[in-house]
Amino acid sequence: MISLKKKWQVGVIGTGKHGSRYARHIVNDVEGLELAAVSRRSEEGQKQAEAWSCRWYGDWRQLVEAPEVECVVAAMPPVFNREIAAACVAAGKPLLLEKPMAVSVTEAAAINQSFCQQALPLTIGQTLRYNRVVRALRDQLASIGALQSFAVNLRLEPAMLDWLDDPALAGAGVSFHTAVHVFDALRFITGREIIRVMARVRCFRSAHLEDILLVLVELDNGAIGTVDCSKISPARSGRFEFVGETGQLHGDQVHHFCERIRGMERVSLDLEPPVSAIVPLLVDWLGWLRGTQANPVSGEEGLAAVRISEACLRSAAAGRWVEV
Repeated sequence: MISLKKKWQVGVIGTGKHGSRYARHIVNDVEGLELAAVSRRSEEGQKQAEAWSCRWYGDWRQLVEAPEVECVVAAMPPVFNREIAAACVAAGKPLLLEKPMAVSVTEAAAINQSFCQQALPLTIGQTLRYNRVVRALRDQLASIGALQSFAVNLRLEPAMLDWLDDPALAGAGVSFHTAVHVFDALRFITGREIIRVMARVRCFRSAHLEDILLVLVELDNGAIGTVDCSKISPARSGRFEFVGETGQLHGDQVHHFCERIRGMERVSLDLEPPVSAIVPLLVDWLGWLRGTQANPVSGEEGLAAVRISEACLRSAAAGRWVEV
């Protein structure tokens, strides 16, 4: 494993809306990581680099090859992920890759295999795992007995970025860019695998890619439930409802509450204040780079979420249940 170091020099590829969050947290909130460089094609990247006291590269390939960069965070449209991953492997540099890991199972598997073959650290940015409601649901799930059913949603405002409705850049709509959060969180909370899905998709506000997804889901323990994800309404929610043999567990990761229900009694569970999920992910990633802890979200975990998302699109196209 890579040896212990005082600070790791990080290069961030794609410092738009989401990537800039990584850069700011590296600069301000995570001791042990230092922002060495950023890459963004527009001149805004140069201004960001000046504000963050780091180097700017208009071409991300130059950032990966730069000697001052020891590890990479990539927050680009997923069609670029395979090429970025290949460049990091060639340069021998660890990568934290934003979700979705890829636009297909084939590409995600190839990315994961390339890092495994070189024994090079690959982490996937499934940040919802670090949401405190999601963590509380995971910790409390056993308190309602054997899981039997569930209902989950992640409903966001209509997409504001043009590339999210561009098949050449996004690859898919909410089935990948929104549902990938939910599928990973479901696996994380329950410890179960999703084995088959029945999905429907629609385009309401978008021109090309689905902006609503509704899925019937079956887990490997026989539990069944629903997942719905959308970007069609100017209102946001991230609801999880679990039905067990002795009660129910409800929570909303957007509105920050969690409660247990038995009969007519509702008990609110104590939660710590919400935090940016990127910060604890970066802290755990640093521990992984230093060799002091396990990979927080492995390539295999990212691949699993892509498998489910792709199965939903196959099911929607075929109009039937599809095995994951």
